[in-house]
Amino acid sequence: MVKFDWVSKIYKGDFSALKEVNLEIKDGEFVSIVGQSGAGKSTLLKLIYAEEMPTEGTVYFEGSPTSSINRKKLPLYRRNIGTIFQDFKLLPRKTAYENVAFALEVASVSEEEIAEDVPQILEIVGLGDKMEKYPYQLSMGEQQRVSFARALIHKPKIIIADEPTGNLDPVSSWEIVNLMLRINELGTTVILASHDKYVVDKANKRVIVIENGKIIGDYEQGKYKLI
Repeated sequence: MVKFDWVSKIYKGDFSALKEVNLEIKDGEFVSIVGQSGAGKSTLLKLIYAEEMPTEGTVYFEGSPTSSINRKKLPLYRRNIGTIFQDFKLLPRKTAYENVAFALEVASVSEEEIAEDVPQILEIVGLGDKMEKYPYQLSMGEQQRVSFARALIHKPKIIIADEPTGNLDPVSSWEIVNLMLRINELGTTVILASHDKYVVDKANKRVIVIENGKIIGDYEQGKYKLI
């Protein structure tokens, strides 16, 4: 599904965020990407959802290079990829329902479809009874679950989670890990970037280790434990 072929990313000032990365992620996999802050995790994710383009090499999504995507078609491309971040990025003056519905409204989805799909997604993430709550009325873990619902609403092929538990307590973190595992069991590819030992160990899936922009380890499920 995703392939990096000798990919390097160099920013202004000759800062190399990624160096000659080769990586394949198959359809339906759950992959944890670990490394210290600044190791290159976020840059790798940005290359997948085409917020950035490689300086050298090629990133492929389902066999096609991301560099060939027409800029006008980027929003359509990104509907294949649901993204979740540490800071939730919720609209504070919209309810949980409205936050998720907004992602469909900007895609010109009909009101009838929105009314059918949004409650179903919120039910899946365990917020069926809190659809009319505003972000300030929800716990941090619940706010993150709204973010997951919004990411799932287009039925993406991949979920990318960049430090999704960074602002959460251990109980909420465990709930988010369980949610990601359930999403993966339903057939969605999950790519998790984290430096949280607890989260990666609990996921217990394939682990890719990045250090100074290079992949230094690629471990099968259960073969790697963070120290």
